[in-house]
Amino acid sequence: MAIQQIISPEVTEPAPGTWSNCLRVGDTVYIAGLTARDKHLAPTGGGEYAQARLIFERIQHLVTAAGGSMQDVVKINMYLTRIEHREEVWRARREFFQGAFPVATLVEVSSLAQPEILVEIEAVAVLNQGGRPAQQVGGGA
Repeated sequence: MAIQQIISPEVTEPAPGTWSNCLRVGDTVYIAGLTARDKHLAPTGGGEYAQARLIFERIQHLVTAAGGSMQDVVKINMYLTRIEHREEVWRARREFFQGAFPVATLVEVSSLAQPEILVEIEAVAVLNQGGRPAQQVGGGA
């Protein structure tokens, strides 16, 4: 399978030779850690909720450009500089997902690329798999 770079006009690409925001391999879409930046890559500021909401919008643009929807997102990794504000990130996440949420990792980090950046989120989507709600199997503890 060929690796295909996915580009959305709504998401500014990084400088050439650094990384790709989004790659598709078959039906799997990998989205790099995104932060809340404007079209000129300057941090947008705001708190965790505002930053997370903008990041989820950017993820949505990339998944859509790859031919999918947010229902196809199966994994997210979230990095916060202030773990005590995680509820704000979760509030933004609930605006983009319903039913069986993607599996997730939440990690507190000492800093991100710039002091104004409080949240970074990366995602993996598997396209055309039926989306949510997922069937629950087995009993939980």
